[in-house]
Amino acid sequence: MSFRSLLELDARFSDKLRVAEKPGILRNIAIFLAHSGDSWFWASALILGWFLSASPWRHWEVVEFFGILGLAGVVLAIKFLVRRKRPEGEWGGIYRNTDPHSFPSGHAARAFLIAVVASALAPPWWLILLLWVWAPLVSLARVAMGVHYLSDVVAGAILGIVIALIGLQIYRPMVNWLVSLIGFPLW
Repeated sequence: MSFRSLLELDARFSDKLRVAEKPGILRNIAIFLAHSGDSWFWASALILGWFLSASPWRHWEVVEFFGILGLAGVVLAIKFLVRRKRPEGEWGGIYRNTDPHSFPSGHAARAFLIAVVASALAPPWWLILLLWVWAPLVSLARVAMGVHYLSDVVAGAILGIVIALIGLQIYRPMVNWLVSLIGFPLW
């Protein structure tokens, strides 16, 4: 099977999941989920949460914020290297205008990074469970709304998980070093 035939198969499967042009409840749910992974939303919520939350949550919020920021750089670099055009469509004009490239999906990468970091650092089990249900739904909603192919979100999910795991390995020693340097806990 050639690379071209794999891309065509990917486009056909992605098209079968598409609801962007079909009015109804499924489309409305997909729109909500597709937007729920927006970077501006998560950055704002994490910054606001940091100011309003108790100490254990601040730790998680800071790590999520900087993880999302670092991931954005990696995703953009890959997008500009690959330069795969988004699927044709009307919905998602802001995404199409500001970022015409679809591979990998930044929303899928961000959603899975958030779920992995929460699994390592967030206190309540229900939040972790909720995020692991939410992450694949965000990813599928991006395909359903026609701004990504299925392979874009699969690659994004894998990238988000890998970057989160690498980030957690770097983060732990760095925090220990900073605490020993300044002499008091950061959170």
